Amino acid sequence: MSQQPDQPMPPPPALPTSNLALASLILGILGWTLLPFLGAVGAIITGHMGKNEIKNSQGTLGGNGMATAGLVLGYVNIAIGLCVLCFFVILPMMGLLAIPFYQGG
Repeated sequence: MSQQPDQPMPPPPALPTSNLALASLILGILGWTLLPFLGAVGAIITGHMGKNEIKNSQGTLGGNGMATAGLVLGYVNIAIGLCVLCFFVILPMMGLLAIPFYQGG
């Protein structure tokens, strides 16, 4: 009786991707291009919903990486937007950006 060499295992079948995870990634990209604030908020909302959907699917849905990427894109977009808002709106209102231009009286 001859032994056959071990055959490599075929790759597991690809899981279907969560639509919410895909939407999160798309909205995260749109948040950096066409819809700066709305895309970021949508990416955050759909990203959390997609991760929850994937977790509750008990291994039948994929796309966790896409949901994470959408969340990161959305949160970073919001954080940078708040920093820009503080620098260009709040600081001038407080007069902190005018100090270097003060001539003295």
